[in-house]
Amino acid sequence: MSKIAIAYHSGYGHTARIAQSIATGARTAGAEVTLVKVDELNEAAWATLNAADAIIFGAPTYMGSASAPFKAFQDQTVKLWMQRAWAGKLAAGFTNSGSPSGDKLSTLVQIFLFAQQHGMLWKGLDLLPNEQPTGANFVGPQALNRLGGFAGLLTQANNDAPENTFTPGDLKTAEIFGQQVAEAAKKLG
Repeated sequence: MSKIAIAYHSGYGHTARIAQSIATGARTAGAEVTLVKVDELNEAAWATLNAADAIIFGAPTYMGSASAPFKAFQDQTVKLWMQRAWAGKLAAGFTNSGSPSGDKLSTLVQIFLFAQQHGMLWKGLDLLPNEQPTGANFVGPQALNRLGGFAGLLTQANNDAPENTFTPGDLKTAEIFGQQVAEAAKKLG
């Protein structure tokens, strides 16, 4: 059984909601999943990250980049970076913002580069947007990968409570992303 850690920051609960959906998907693929809030790290959380076969990193997009607490987490990993402690682990990333674009790709690239600095292996999202090849409406609430992200998972939250704001398609896409990462971790294991 693969061990997957989802290391994330969530300012208002929206990114946490997506992390939970990713965890659900990874568990359905047989992975042992632990959610790690990067702004509440302790010794046990670091041990979980170090023992994981895969780490899925997530942060909200604020002002075109990852949130400050997520960046602080990245900076805290310098000793692990120097030891190459995460080299060869599987990595993936996700981000959320209030608008359909919100410059989310910038945040995903930031997370990708962080993983590459650590020598990690990157897993993107292998899921065509709904309009390809079925012709289904890709902007409807059931649409999968409606924002067309392939480097990782991109979601959009309206200005509402985390339990009310996401489309069913975004939540299902998050589950599929979790399944894909867990299946990749199994293959690498």
